[in-house]
Amino acid sequence: MTKLKPLDSRQETISILGCGWYGLALGKALLAEGYRVKGSTTSENKLKLLEEAGIEPYLVNFGETALPHNQAFFASDILFISIPPKRNLPQPEDYLRKMKAIKLAVERSQVQQVVFISSTGIFEDGNFVVDETVNPQPDSPAGNALLGAEKLLKNSPVFTTTIIRFGGLFGPNRNLAKHFAGRQAIANGLAPINLIHLDDCIQISLELLKQKAFGHIYHGVSPFHPSRAEFYTKACLVNGLESPEFLPEKSAWKEIISMNLPAQLNYVFKVANWGQWVAKMTD
Repeated sequence: MTKLKPLDSRQETISILGCGWYGLALGKALLAEGYRVKGSTTSENKLKLLEEAGIEPYLVNFGETALPHNQAFFASDILFISIPPKRNLPQPEDYLRKMKAIKLAVERSQVQQVVFISSTGIFEDGNFVVDETVNPQPDSPAGNALLGAEKLLKNSPVFTTTIIRFGGLFGPNRNLAKHFAGRQAIANGLAPINLIHLDDCIQISLELLKQKAFGHIYHGVSPFHPSRAEFYTKACLVNGLESPEFLPEKSAWKEIISMNLPAQLNYVFKVANWGQWVAKMTD
């Protein structure tokens, strides 16, 4: 898709639907770049947190019992949607109903660009290497919900949709090694990891905006894929946690690579080698 003419960031307003771990960090980074930022939360208790960060706070909830949303939140040039489905989502249709309501609200607004934060969990563990040219065939309720949401948003004739599929999220207050500490006989020890650090999540988002490279699908995954056993054992040891024990097997795996980040954004990862990054944690 043709790149749009760059605008002065001070002329743009960006709304972030879902100011969680990634969304809040993104909002702070956008403010530092000179954007006007609106952020949403479903919790009244979090409104003050957004306001203190300099983000214009909105209470937005598209759940079944939600009150009518504030359309002023959608008075923006660009909308980031960062509301992942729950991992144990019983009915993907519930998530899609929410996304249909969001799509309708966006189509009634001035938003021109939607950036949907998806996940590499949309892909089945098919024992393969996959890039953005591979069509997902989800084997989980959450994966099916994400694929449905991607298709729904991309089919809009009113706005352009960009999709970023992040891998496993790693960074401040999200140390995945804790989930493996001290465990034994953990399956799939030789399978490759697909992770991304929060710093790269934010920088990819900023580069997308700066370069106006909208309309593509991007896989946000570090290009280094050590095995689960190698990475998490080292991470546990560095953090002073009990060492885990993995089974030396490689089954039901996938390795996610990105062709579009280097091709469209000329992007170079901040955390490209997890082995080196883990080693620096001891500094």
